[in-house]
Amino acid sequence: MQLRSDVPLAELTTLAVGGPAERLVEVETAEELVAAVRDADEAGRPLLLLGGGSNVVAPDEGWPGDVVAVRTRGIRRDGDRLTVQAGEDWDGLVGYTVAEQLSGMEALSGIPGSTGATPVQNVGAYGQEVAQTITAVRVYDRAEKAGRSLTPAECGFAYRDSRLKREPGRFVVLEVEFALEAGPLSRPVGYAELARTLGVEIGERAPLAEVREAVLALRRGKGMVWDLADPDSRSAGSFFTNPIVPAGRAVEGCPSWPAGEGQVKLSAAWLVQHAGFGRGTRDGHVGTSSRHSLALTTEDGASAAELLAFADRIVATVQERFGVHLDREPTAVRP
Repeated sequence: MQLRSDVPLAELTTLAVGGPAERLVEVETAEELVAAVRDADEAGRPLLLLGGGSNVVAPDEGWPGDVVAVRTRGIRRDGDRLTVQAGEDWDGLVGYTVAEQLSGMEALSGIPGSTGATPVQNVGAYGQEVAQTITAVRVYDRAEKAGRSLTPAECGFAYRDSRLKREPGRFVVLEVEFALEAGPLSRPVGYAELARTLGVEIGERAPLAEVREAVLALRRGKGMVWDLADPDSRSAGSFFTNPIVPAGRAVEGCPSWPAGEGQVKLSAAWLVQHAGFGRGTRDGHVGTSSRHSLALTTEDGASAAELLAFADRIVATVQERFGVHLDREPTAVRP
């Protein structure tokens, strides 16, 4: 366990905004993670957990307490089942599963961040989401002051959502268990853009390595693979989730997909672009990515307040023009 003071949160997040952390505690084992959380709770110090920092808008004023950086590592395999430490790099894990010919995560290649964050957000892309393969999430419950294992039902997974997200701060993810499918082929491809890229039909399978490379190429083309040399990747990925609305409130011309009985999912990217915030729209030190209107990016000198004000302007304009509310995907942290 390492302890440092006054470390800028901007250095720990992909958006590169945020003031200094009063205390940065870096932990390398699940036991150290629980001990750091308990120490902060017992001392009454505000606590912020950080994995890869890819889904966080850190506050400009910094954090007046403990920031616990989760650096735990480890992958245990038992047949087609994996138990993965929370701090394990997510894309590294996906690469491991493809190399080991285990399918179920391949379409989630290139997503930045740590494994422990994926069940919180129910991370998904290109027709897959982690809820499809998670069998258990081992957590430390700060309310009960005890460790426990949550089943998928107890996690309450929904579109880009979970109980862990709806009860912020309560559960500290320690490990995630996955059940995958052994074999050289992917799960059935369920996303049209990916199917076209692979030259297959929706529902067909493809070699795992080809799916991973296709997804990485698609994401790089949108500036959504983290790369210090790529200013478009200085983002939190998609800043807004695709809104789900009653079918009768679908927006004319906006791409949509079925989302359960009587509901459709609208394209947030289309709504943002047609509200006047197309690719490369800038406002001071923030704006939309030059390659994807759904990604908001920052430049040197940007602040969290500036970024959130820009995002709020997008939300208000989409609401005014289309009568649809956009929800932010990254968490805006408040001290």
